Amino acid sequence: MGSMYAAVLFIGITNATAVQPVVSIERFVSYRERAAGMYSGLAFAFAQVAIEFPYVFAQSVIYCSIFYSMASFEWTALKFIWYIFFMYSTLLYFTFYGMMTTAVTPNHNVAAIIAAPFYMLWNLFSGFMIPHKRIPIWWRWYYWANPIAWSLYGLVVSQYADDERAVKSSDGVHSMPTRQLLEQVFGYRHDFLVIAALMVAFFVIFFGMIFAFAIKAFNFQRR
Repeated sequence: MGSMYAAVLFIGITNATAVQPVVSIERFVSYRERAAGMYSGLAFAFAQVAIEFPYVFAQSVIYCSIFYSMASFEWTALKFIWYIFFMYSTLLYFTFYGMMTTAVTPNHNVAAIIAAPFYMLWNLFSGFMIPHKRIPIWWRWYYWANPIAWSLYGLVVSQYADDERAVKSSDGVHSMPTRQLLEQVFGYRHDFLVIAALMVAFFVIFFGMIFAFAIKAFNFQRR
């Protein structure tokens, strides 16, 4: 689980950070074309969103193919597809989040400042360092609104929530099935797998749409 957590954070934040200066430069180039009536802001924005899908898919397939075998996960077609889906969706929403923060700010430097606190909050409420059952009740709403929490939920549940192999508890005496351990300690349930998939897909659409409409609505050009 720790490797999944590290991969989601490290690769995701890398994607979000790397895309910000690119979007910032391309946005100012687009102002000239939009002023000349070549295309609308939405057309430019949706083109930028669309081009990320094949690039991120290639990145996800390469990473997952290497990591899946190194992590000794169970080689079944369904589990491998689930793993690629959750990593693909995770990298997509991180990429679109980086694009979104750039679209609502004057430049990529400001975007990086705005984005950083959310990385820390997403990390804190991801459910890895503090399982959601131990999060104070008045903060649990943020766990369920956290995209990283849903990514980890889907990645872990898709690989281990049906695993009946025994795992020893911290006392070294008692043991329980992996499936039961995940449910008791982390609150991960296999019947939430589809919901986790829908939630990560929602964040992809959500960040992508905000980026598109921010590009259309905001103009930071200064003459």
